[in-house]
Amino acid sequence: MHENEKDSKSVNRVEIVCFTVEKQDFCVEIAHVLEIRGWTSTTALPHAPDYVVGMMNLRGTVLPVVDLSLRLGFGKTEAGERHVIIIAQIDEKVVGFLVDAVSDIITVDEAEMQAPPDVLSARTQAFIRGIHTVDDDLVRAIDVRAVLPQGDRVDA
Repeated sequence: MHENEKDSKSVNRVEIVCFTVEKQDFCVEIAHVLEIRGWTSTTALPHAPDYVVGMMNLRGTVLPVVDLSLRLGFGKTEAGERHVIIIAQIDEKVVGFLVDAVSDIITVDEAEMQAPPDVLSARTQAFIRGIHTVDDDLVRAIDVRAVLPQGDRVDA
């Protein structure tokens, strides 16, 4: 294999963090992920959107925590010790995503990601960038910017 053939094939490779929300498989690009933490209680934010479960202090940085289950339309998460918070950076914002569990970190070919089916509601389709096939499972890629609409203030 020539060196530039190798480079062109590796350009579309991206690492993703796979996780579950309500027994459903989702992922985000690892480039957004700062760390993965076990559940810790949050402090309520008055007048925050319902999917913002509160704020937490991460080594001196106060950040909002978003319940991805509620945000994706599955219902409110009753968080406990088995839950995980994925700390992510989205542009200049740092935010926590409350998920059920992180299942894997894998490398996929971005070019092989398929578009979400047209049958999804406009609201759901806005949150899903595409679908990765991992073994025989379908993993939905979350559009992290859409999960936090520009109109929502997420700075804690």
